[in-house]
Amino acid sequence: MITKQEFSTVHERIKPYIHHTPVITSRLLNELSGANLFFKCENFQRMGAFKMRGATNAILNLTKEQQEKGVVTHSSGNFAQALSLSAKSIDVPAYIVMPSTAPQVKKEAVKGYGGKITECSPTLDEREKAAEKIMNETGSTFIHPSNDMDVIYGQGTAAIELLQEQPDLELIVTPVGGGGLIAGTALAAHHFGKNCKTIGAEPFEADDAYRSLQSGKIEENESANTLADGLKTQLGDKNFPIIQELVSEIIRVEEKEIVAALKLIWERMKIVVEPSSATALAAVLREKEKFKDKKVGIIISGGNVDLQKLPF
Repeated sequence: MITKQEFSTVHERIKPYIHHTPVITSRLLNELSGANLFFKCENFQRMGAFKMRGATNAILNLTKEQQEKGVVTHSSGNFAQALSLSAKSIDVPAYIVMPSTAPQVKKEAVKGYGGKITECSPTLDEREKAAEKIMNETGSTFIHPSNDMDVIYGQGTAAIELLQEQPDLELIVTPVGGGGLIAGTALAAHHFGKNCKTIGAEPFEADDAYRSLQSGKIEENESANTLADGLKTQLGDKNFPIIQELVSEIIRVEEKEIVAALKLIWERMKIVVEPSSATALAAVLREKEKFKDKKVGIIISGGNVDLQKLPF
């Protein structure tokens, strides 16, 4: 496991390339939840999501020769944008495999950040084949969106900053998708918190992480019919052991609870967040007794929302 000093070094390394995002509060949401909530707003991060942190750390940890040959990933969303922008900032080529079904707005964002897109059929097998072909042709290094230790450590720096501002947090709640954010957050809470626990939030419609903790092995979703499209991916063999050891529990939420939490954040906090981010607040509101009178950090994971698909 990474040491506290090594984690601090990761944070210092990526600082020139990321935003130190604000922590905000809401008196109304404190009253509604019965807790003292502190929102770490990664929707204000460069490219609009926490994934900028992990992508940057992963690229900076490559050798000079590896950087010259570039990086490759497969992603239809935030990590595609994060790796493209991180690579551009560090002057490294970025090759992005995207499914042909990915929204045009996301493809345009990747291109705008300098990523070189290869489109493929929308299956994991085809995505992996396309990425491997690029690696063979270019010598580029593959970086996984969530199951890579350098990515995980980078994602954890959001919680480091949150705990630096609010060192007495008792709990931090984060959405769970591929597992990189919650694993990094749990490591940060372990090293920088004062007996601070990490709790995950996940839709019932994509509750593979909840089931994985129950069964002790990585579970899949047969279907994932959720508004929180960023949480449809599954855990990996690098982040799952961290989650097993350091995450207290995962709270599942209904789709209507995600919508209600999303609406509250937009209306009351006046910030744009994506549905995946709202699951963390939805979890707190669903299980108020668990959080009553506690100081609770909530990681707002991102704000890259498709305005055509808003549920209100």
